[in-house]
Amino acid sequence: MEQINKDDTRRELTNFNVQMIALGGAIGTGLFLGAGQTIHRTGPSILLVYLVVGLFFSVMMRAIGEMMYKDPSQHTFVAFIHQYLGADFGKFAEWSYWMTLILAGMAELIAIATYIRLWLPNVSAWLIEILILGTLSIINLSIVRFFGKTESMLSIIKIIAIIALILVGIWMIAVHHKNPVGTSAGLGNVTKDYTAFPHGFREFLNAFPMVFFSFEGMEFIGITTAETKNPRQVLPLAVKQVVFRILIFYIGALFVIMAITPWQQISQSSSPFVQVFQIAGMPAASQIINFVVIVAATSALNSAIFSSGRHLYQLAVESDSKFLSKLRHVSKSGIPSYAVLFSACLMLFGPVLSAFKALSAAFSLVASICGDIYILVCILTMIAHYRYRQSSDFMEDGFRMPAYKILNPLTIAFFSFVFITMFFNKENVIPAVGALIWLIVFLTVVKFRKTKEFPNTIV
Repeated sequence: MEQINKDDTRRELTNFNVQMIALGGAIGTGLFLGAGQTIHRTGPSILLVYLVVGLFFSVMMRAIGEMMYKDPSQHTFVAFIHQYLGADFGKFAEWSYWMTLILAGMAELIAIATYIRLWLPNVSAWLIEILILGTLSIINLSIVRFFGKTESMLSIIKIIAIIALILVGIWMIAVHHKNPVGTSAGLGNVTKDYTAFPHGFREFLNAFPMVFFSFEGMEFIGITTAETKNPRQVLPLAVKQVVFRILIFYIGALFVIMAITPWQQISQSSSPFVQVFQIAGMPAASQIINFVVIVAATSALNSAIFSSGRHLYQLAVESDSKFLSKLRHVSKSGIPSYAVLFSACLMLFGPVLSAFKALSAAFSLVASICGDIYILVCILTMIAHYRYRQSSDFMEDGFRMPAYKILNPLTIAFFSFVFITMFFNKENVIPAVGALIWLIVFLTVVKFRKTKEFPNTIV
């Protein structure tokens, strides 16, 4: 039986769809291309970084899951910041997170064209970008079930690539496969000459933001709930299972990579997946991984279109603006189509900006700032959850996060620590400062507008 919400959106996503969307959102190009850089920074200690970050992300997912379980009609988890921290922080989080998704979509669109042009160098990048964005927009404007199936298929391809790497790695370790440089695959490569901070403690600290952003996208579970069948049955399963599966994929893949060849010999300038398959005697490895990277970027873009459309729709529902009121439209197939189309069209500015050097540099800076704003949104989400647990809305028999009085403050402290570590890296200082300036300016403008509208009211 078809489940239709009061606003005409439809619940058509299954437990499998939700898990694949979350896995697909968190397993992106960062693992397939950027893992070499994270390994280079800290060596085997990177496994500890992934474990710690992953566990704290699991706490945040439990917090989001508990609030969504209480009110599965919400189209975005950020709505709870609005509900429990007030309109000021709520608007900041909603608009900032939406902007982050738009910029992430722009970046993924540019990346897809770049990777496809390795095979089709004579085809213009702008044509590829329009075709890809148009195709994914059509998928997002169709029934939700079709989006779920598409995203599940893309995620499965990425998961198969990771499983293939792990299986090939296990075989190489079992037979002590000899590498071109003369070393042999073996578990001893992980611990040989182990040093906790091979490039210094600062590089170890710098690994935390990199790993933190590699988990970004896991929170998409908190955006699919309103369009998921039987959300109170699906949500707990998805939250509990997806976190540990991601940890297994990340830690398992990185462990195998470092066991196949000493981590000091892993190049940070190329994909460690390509390096492993080449060592295994697969010369077509670069072509295979190029395909997987295109799939990973396409999956991320697909999710960005879906998520940004739902966020904008939520903003339109909460707003009294005449312009935003037009974005409340829901199609016959249950899609907030105008919000999805508007968000997708904005992503076309990415390729335009990238065509001009000065604008491209500005785009990169703004994208970095938005990435840092994501941490602030995560912190606000945890504070909102703490407020929820102390409110009259608390659902005693709901999907409760255990030991919230301890785990919630610890998670807030850890996310704050990750934000602070960005000030130890000269590449991240300006974006981190920019994120704080954006927070202060946004809240100041909101306060000013309130004071102007209600001059005799203290806000």
